[in-house]
Amino acid sequence: MSGDIVNPLSRIAALFLIAVAACAGLTGGERPDYRAIVASSDRTEADRQTDARRKPEVLLAFTGVRLGMTVLDMGAGGGYSTELLARAVGPHGTVYAQESPAGSPRARERFDERAKTPPMRNVVRVLREYDDPVPSGVRDLDLVTFFFAYHDTAFMAVDRAKMNRALFDALKPGGILVVTDHSARPGAGTSVARTLHRIEESALRGEIEAAGFRLIEEGDFLRNPADPRDAIVFRPQVPVDEFVLKFVKPAQSRPAESNVM
Repeated sequence: MSGDIVNPLSRIAALFLIAVAACAGLTGGERPDYRAIVASSDRTEADRQTDARRKPEVLLAFTGVRLGMTVLDMGAGGGYSTELLARAVGPHGTVYAQESPAGSPRARERFDERAKTPPMRNVVRVLREYDDPVPSGVRDLDLVTFFFAYHDTAFMAVDRAKMNRALFDALKPGGILVVTDHSARPGAGTSVARTLHRIEESALRGEIEAAGFRLIEEGDFLRNPADPRDAIVFRPQVPVDEFVLKFVKPAQSRPAESNVM
């Protein structure tokens, strides 16, 4: 570590510029009523049960998704979050729902059924590998979401550095990336991604920041300090400790490429 002294005023100014860039990236229309979206009468009972642990009203507000936005939902799975985002961006917005061709066939069936419903009319299905997730010609995204699936890429032989660079390049300057995942113990890194479906927060953050993103906000609404973080997330004895991170693409050059596998 160098012995250079960092001017506190310079640091404050840098953080201010990052915040301004984040606000500039949110170029969608007005803020939708997130509570009304979650309470929509045509949502399924299965989705309402999922709401209890996902807290979608709070999560949607945290992302800042607005009417008219263009969004990429990474690891869309059965489409639970995709549908919520589609409702939030409204008929003049678009949500690209990415999933790997090697993803769960059962989840794909659930997504295909959901895709037939009216709230999904503004959703574009994207079956592409995680390290090449953005369709040709899609650029200047307002928002990318990566909900509870980043850890999967750690045991799928995904080139995560390439994936994160692709997300960075697809976002407009000031665009936002929101990542949520199941928390692993300190020092675990990605070693329990397959066995426990968890990932160490600092490891995930380091990989994403290496692509040029800057962390601007953390959400604690899915945290549970009582979780020992030593059990698989599908059979927890207590609610799973989960982290929520918001990153911005600054209006500046990306650092040199790094190799993450």
